[in-house]
Amino acid sequence: MTDAPYTPPKVWTWDKENGGKFASINRPIAGPTHDKELPVGQHPLQLYSLATPNGQKVTILLEELLARGHTGAEYDAWLIKIGDGDQFSSGFVGVNPNSKIPALLDRSVNPPQRVFESGSILLYLAEKFGDFIPKDLAGRTECLNWLFWQMGSAPYLGGGFGHFYAYAPEKWEYPINRFAMEVKRQMDVLDRRLAETEYLAGSEYSIADIAVWPWYGGLANGALYGDSATFLDVASYKNVQRWTKQIGARPAVKRGRIVNRVSGDPSSQLHERHDAGDFETKTHDKLEAK
Repeated sequence: MTDAPYTPPKVWTWDKENGGKFASINRPIAGPTHDKELPVGQHPLQLYSLATPNGQKVTILLEELLARGHTGAEYDAWLIKIGDGDQFSSGFVGVNPNSKIPALLDRSVNPPQRVFESGSILLYLAEKFGDFIPKDLAGRTECLNWLFWQMGSAPYLGGGFGHFYAYAPEKWEYPINRFAMEVKRQMDVLDRRLAETEYLAGSEYSIADIAVWPWYGGLANGALYGDSATFLDVASYKNVQRWTKQIGARPAVKRGRIVNRVSGDPSSQLHERHDAGDFETKTHDKLEAK
């Protein structure tokens, strides 16, 4: 970084080379870049995703629903390689005009219902199957409080701290410090809440926990952004650590977090999921949360 302060131009123009690790897939316009239809499997629920924290939310919930006997939650999970620009195909844009994973198509209804944005998918599935969301008004409201908290807060963790700490072309002190402060504030919010209750919405595990865990549990267990766990002293958030381990030990979470995964230990990657039998080659140890 140069010593001279940056003076914004009167009109911003796009510099394709100035975007860090994901410069090749970031652009200031929407819409498809190429024509390609999405594949369709045998189940009513068709998921198009990648095992980022946002993608993990949906596969975890689907596995939790199946574990509770909701057979209608059987699904096909198709891999969307965002580094290759799969999210800009005409088929994917038709399901999610925002070109972000995950995207869900529910073919059990006519016409098929598209659902995009991970929080919306969680809410849709919880209401469709009548599970993982409290039925009383107070409990439901508290659950949605934390679901929407995650949707509003995580961009500061991922697009803010994560980008400048791990992915930006250079490490700049001001944005790293600014977003580190905000992430630590968010962790304190969670830690204080989890000192009061077992789960975020209260005594019951819900879509609030499923939404928050891949992001903030991932930070707490060292799965995000290299050595950021040490940098942010996440071990000091004892209640978040308790909650992270508790949820990470759930069998459905162990399954859901590896669906559409293409990084890390190859033995803990399930690139596509079309049947429960796809997990049979994975041993218990391979499914342990990292």
